Amino acid sequence: MATPARRRRATARRPTRRPGRRPVRRPRGQAARQRAREQGLTRFGLAVLVLAAVVSFAREYPVGTGVLGFLAVVVAVLVLLARTGRLRFPGADGTRQDVTHSLAAYQHMTGTQFEHAIADLARRDPGVRSATVSGGANDRGLDVLVVLHDGRRIAVQCKRYGERNRVGAPAIYTANGTYADFHHCDAAVIVTTSRFTRDAETANASLPAPLRLIDGRGLARWIAGGRPPWG
Repeated sequence: MATPARRRRATARRPTRRPGRRPVRRPRGQAARQRAREQGLTRFGLAVLVLAAVVSFAREYPVGTGVLGFLAVVVAVLVLLARTGRLRFPGADGTRQDVTHSLAAYQHMTGTQFEHAIADLARRDPGVRSATVSGGANDRGLDVLVVLHDGRRIAVQCKRYGERNRVGAPAIYTANGTYADFHHCDAAVIVTTSRFTRDAETANASLPAPLRLIDGRGLARWIAGGRPPWG
């Protein structure tokens, strides 16, 4: 039987176990704030360096700095105007380009759709005051009436034909006989997605005041931003 003295010695020999220390972890919010502060200091330092470089460049090249500053202001103003819709670059009008962006789009339209598309195309010209679709069963050679700001009236006849169906001489005679006396217009234009026959071109060339004939190729150039027939 162990005596009390032996028990005390055995207890003294046993190593005392100390609880392990866990590393102190910072809360996630505190760590995020610390990273944000470090990133802010880094950005501030870079900004100071860039500012110092700009100041040094401005002192060394004052004229060049003024030119670059002026160009930067101009670009900023243009970007601001474009974002607010006050400035539209050529070809940036997506609503119209989606409807009439190529000759193939016109070729797949109905006759009425083609007339309205030509009217929309005419309205793109800053010199046009109005473009009204007036086609119908008894249009007498007038599908779209274009009125320019200078007062001129243009009678436009629209012929949405297939490639094998060409516009003949009767269309020339009809438009020529009605655009001035009946519709009180100053000029006449015939626009087609196809081509004109040789007889039509000969008949038009023989007129005292030939009409403006726009075939498929001419229409494609007009769509792409070319001059309008009355330009």
